[in-house]
Parts: sequence; C-alpha cells; structure tokens
Amino acid sequence: MTAAAPPALPWGDVWGQDEALAQLQAAASDPAQLAHAWLITGPPGSGRSTLAYAFAAALIAEPGDDAAMRQVLAGTHPDLMALRTEGVIISIKDARGLVERSYFSPSLGRYRVMVMEDADRMVERTSNVLLKALEEPPERTVWILCAPSDADLLPTIRSRVRTLRLREPEVADVARLIALRTGVDDATAEQSARLSQRHIGMAQRLATDADARARREETLRRVLAVRGVGDAVEAAARIVQLATDDAKALTSERDEVERATLLRTLGIAAGAAVPPAVRGQLNALEDDQKRRATRSLRDGIDRVLTDLESMFRDALMLQLGRSGDLINRELEDELTALATSWTPRRTLTVLDRISATRSNLEGNAAPVLALESMLVTVASGRTP
Repeated sequence: MTAAAPPALPWGDVWGQDEALAQLQAAASDPAQLAHAWLITGPPGSGRSTLAYAFAAALIAEPGDDAAMRQVLAGTHPDLMALRTEGVIISIKDARGLVERSYFSPSLGRYRVMVMEDADRMVERTSNVLLKALEEPPERTVWILCAPSDADLLPTIRSRVRTLRLREPEVADVARLIALRTGVDDATAEQSARLSQRHIGMAQRLATDADARARREETLRRVLAVRGVGDAVEAAARIVQLATDDAKALTSERDEVERATLLRTLGIAAGAAVPPAVRGQLNALEDDQKRRATRSLRDGIDRVLTDLESMFRDALMLQLGRSGDLINRELEDELTALATSWTPRRTLTVLDRISATRSNLEGNAAPVLALESMLVTVASGRTP
C-alpha cells in the first residue's frame, strides 16, 4: 500500500488532530465560519502552538502562496504578531504592546493574526487588558490564544472566543511519530512516549537525550528511597539540582547563540570588550535570559512533580489490582513492594500532597522548602 502524501503547507506539521484541523481549514477558507478570536486548548505536548501557527499561515497567506506561509511559520511575516512569555507570567506591558499592534491593518496578507501562547500565564489585570481587544476587534484581525484548558482563563475571556479542544494522543501514536522523527528503535520510542505521558516534545527529548532519561530515573528512585526527614531534605535538594541541570541543558546553548548574535549585530568581535555605550543592550538580553531560566527551572520542577504523580498513580493502580497500564514499567518491582507496604489511603494522601505542592510552586513558594514538605508526607504518609 502506498503511503499517503503529507499535508500541504501550512498544515504539514500538524499531527493527530484531524477534527480540529478540519474546523480550522474550513474557517480559513470560509469567512462565514471564521470567528474573530479562538482559544486552542489541550494538554502539554498536544500541538497547540503548531496548530495555532498553521492556522495563522492559512489566514494570512493566499492559498498556494507557500513563500508567505513559510514566513508565517518561521515567525517573520509582518502580519503575524506573536507573544510567548519567557518569564513566569505574561507581563501587562507585553500584553498592552500586543493589543496596540492588533489595531493595525494587514500590510501584506489577508488578515493580521495575533497569537498568544501560554495565555494561561496572564494574571487578572493582564487579562483585562486583552478583554477590550477581544470585545471590539478590527475587521481583519484574528486572535489565537493557546492554553492547557479554558478553565485557565477568566470567564469574560472565555465568553469572547471560540474554543477548540485538542484530543490527547495515544501512546502508540506518539511512539510512531517519535520513531519517524528521530529514527530511534521502536522500544525506545514506546518507552519515551509512555514516560512522557504522551507529551510529544518531552517524548522526543527523552528518546534522544540519555542524560534527560537518567535524570528522570534518578529523581524517581530517590523519592522511592525516602524514609525519614533527613532523606526528604537530601532528596529535595538533589531534585532541585537535577531540575536546574536540566534547565541549563535546555537554555545554555540558546543563551550563547543569542549573545553572540547580538554582539555580532553591534559590530563587536568575539572576545572583545563591550563598550559602555552598548552595555545596556547586553544587560537587557541577560535579564531576559535570567527570566527565561527561572521559568525553565519552574517548568522543570513541575515536570518532576508530574513524573512523581505518574509513579504514585502506578502504585495506586497496583493496589487496586490493575497492572496492565503502568506508566513506569521499569520500576514495577519497586512499585509492587510499595503498593504492598502502603494502604491506598496513604497513596492518595501523597498524590494530594503532590498536587498541593504544584499549586504552591505556582504561587512562588520556595522550591526546596515545598519539596521538603511534600517528601515528608511521602516518608510518613501524613501531611505536615
């Protein structure tokens, strides 16, 4: 059987979301079906941003204008305005800037498209800035917001957008995609898809980065070994260190490229002293990179907590006599021993504590202290 040809631009990178794809293709080709504001929701790794930019390209470029579509997909088209935060939250200043630009008419394309990734990272004041633009949008401006869930946005925002919910792919589907993209063997692709809990980006990283796999395994095994307060303190410090190492691995290369590019743009040779006149620009870049590093670390710790939730969820499944769909199959012996020695109530207590810790970290709790408190619950079965 001959394999089907890949979808034409701009939809070629959209994967596993046939229903959503059909809706957006129809809206891009028929003004009667086009809403002025869209909210694309779905779990991390489901392809929200990929779909948003494909939709933007279909709206901006004339059908068949592949050059313009590639410009949009690369983020360089003048009629695309995108806001992706490198910090913990979207600042009100950045939101205002995006709103102001939304009132400009399209310069080259059919529409001006405003893409806001991580729309769930807006505080209420920032959401109110966006609200007016959604209430009275210019005729040829389309907003596309992305968030994990519509519940992450204010009701006033939700009432002014058309929501498109993406489905969560199956492990087997993600594994096939990862094998195709990376060339890894089927066993590695399946393991990465399963351990990432079907997060496509994380699955690709686990499949291709042995250090990332090793850090994940060490984290889980350290938590399984916690028996008292001393173990909790040591494990919390180590988890934060591992998350820090992971964040640095993700951001350091990009930081160096950005710094080198800025210096080259300013006409400063590699290794030369930075003149005082341009030091402010370099300092501004470094401040942005620090904010990005803070967010990357927090995202990394949240990912650790997601992995821990999967592990204790597996333990609960074993306690309930369901061993057929474990996420962490590589730890089945250790989890079976834990499931035998704990009660389901204790496992649920730990899962509740992990969820509370995630909420506390979103509220800017100190990571080490939050993890220590959570791990004391793991050791004792009781919330401090």
